[in-house]
Amino acid sequence: MRNPEKELLTILRETGVNFTASLPCEKIKVLLEMVEELFFHVPLTREEEGVGICAGAALSGKKPAMFVQSSGLGNMINALLSLTSFYRLPLALFVSQRGIYKEKIAAQLPMGQRLPAILKGSGIPCSLISTSEDFKLIQKKLPDVYRQGNIHAFLLNPSIWEDSEAKSRQDADQRIAPPCGYLTGSFSDRDTSATAGQLKPKFKRYEILKIISPHLKSKAVVCNLGFPSKELYSTGHQPSYFYMLGSMGMATPIGLGASLTNNKEVVVIDGDGSLLMNPGTLATAANFGPANLTIFAVDNGSYGSTGDQPTLAGTCVDLEAVARGFGIRDTLKVSTKKQLIDAIKKSGNGLRLIHALALPGNADVPSIPVSHLEIKKQFADFLKS
Repeated sequence: MRNPEKELLTILRETGVNFTASLPCEKIKVLLEMVEELFFHVPLTREEEGVGICAGAALSGKKPAMFVQSSGLGNMINALLSLTSFYRLPLALFVSQRGIYKEKIAAQLPMGQRLPAILKGSGIPCSLISTSEDFKLIQKKLPDVYRQGNIHAFLLNPSIWEDSEAKSRQDADQRIAPPCGYLTGSFSDRDTSATAGQLKPKFKRYEILKIISPHLKSKAVVCNLGFPSKELYSTGHQPSYFYMLGSMGMATPIGLGASLTNNKEVVVIDGDGSLLMNPGTLATAANFGPANLTIFAVDNGSYGSTGDQPTLAGTCVDLEAVARGFGIRDTLKVSTKKQLIDAIKKSGNGLRLIHALALPGNADVPSIPVSHLEIKKQFADFLKS
């Protein structure tokens, strides 16, 4: 019985892969069904968020693998380089390479055909897997991904799956999406903060961080890049803090990945500009509803690290309402000192989003004197302790 899907996944299991994430591709539909059945699996809203989620899982000591199609690599390059590669985290990419074999969609041709060159230019090693015989390459190279903390892309030719005897479990019209892990009841159960329109920001972000930092000890904290990380460091460094030095939009995905693979309480200090860049992660978080994850969204209505340009959160977007629309039921809008302290002290009691209104402006604080690899080591050691 020819079953290349089973052959490939057997190699992954024997190598110790224990965390997977994917976006759909028709060419590997059956393979993805089997992945969902055999591994812990995260269905994604966007490829880039998957890089962050897998990074959080890797920091917890997991061996992550992502399944995407070639067009999705274009959504991942910056995160792969400024997060996964920069912090030397392992990630195996299994890429359904479109545009090279019996492709019926012309728009798939440019990315599919240029993908090896794009990966080479990005410094990401790749292997062309054209037949099931080439699975030996995966068997040989995959262990090094996890031993050395590397990225490797395995480009899967669609011809591999031709004549496979593995069949889809269900027709599309029979498939029923599983219920969200956290979303129950109707939205009328609890209105969005009734006094939201009456709240006004009272503190800048640095002042907010100083208020909540005494309540972050013993918690795993993932902090947004740029000034937020520098300001958090200035409030008092903790080895349980993961300071992001690049990869805007990845704070909540990293925290989600860590919370799904660890029992530690995880707090993400994110920002309005960052959340607007990857809002779909709120839906992914709501789907799983990790009880140990709190998203602390500091909303100052500006891109603080790039010159205080205004974000749409300052004009037409309510981040608390966005979070609830994506399925996060426990949300709270805060601005006063008491509200900030009360909210952060209650974290760890289920998936929460705290929408902290802030005044724009950055503190004049020095750069973080800890290297990125030491930041990774300290945080990973804390998660594993």
